[in-house]
Amino acid sequence: MTTETLVADRSLGTVPVGWDADMAVTALYSAHYRSLVRLAVLLVRDVASAEEVVQDAFVALHGAWRRLRDTDKALAYLRQSVVNRSRSVLRHRAVVEKYAPKGLPDAPSAENGAIGELERSAVIEALRSLPTRQREALVLRYYGDLSEAEIAHAMGISKGAVKSHTARGMAALRMALEQFS
Repeated sequence: MTTETLVADRSLGTVPVGWDADMAVTALYSAHYRSLVRLAVLLVRDVASAEEVVQDAFVALHGAWRRLRDTDKALAYLRQSVVNRSRSVLRHRAVVEKYAPKGLPDAPSAENGAIGELERSAVIEALRSLPTRQREALVLRYYGDLSEAEIAHAMGISKGAVKSHTARGMAALRMALEQFS
């Protein structure tokens, strides 16, 4: 007899007056859970949160069953509860996003640091193998970021000599680093 009543009540959405909270909530759950989850998904845009909202609404209905004046309005109570709880979820998300800690900038990996260190040590080793004037010209140009005129003044040579030392130093440095690789 109860099974027949549940099937008949499923299409109507009403609950017989004599039912206790367990029977009524079970019948409403069977009949309306999916539609309430769809409603919540449209509001919160997340299936897991929507299911949680609907579950909480059913739990609240079960707790408030004795206080319901009109049990025929239980489905309306559930819908309103789902809407209100969805609003709460959205408000909570907004607060969490507003006060979320800012992520740290992406740091290079340890591997990247190790490779960089190897490359730097290879460059330094290759620089050490260069003749003194070539090494000075390259260091002042690329590490000191000086112009050719400034390098010429610092080294006490002509700009043409700076160009020559820089070109020869780069060629020798390139060859030394190719052998390293």
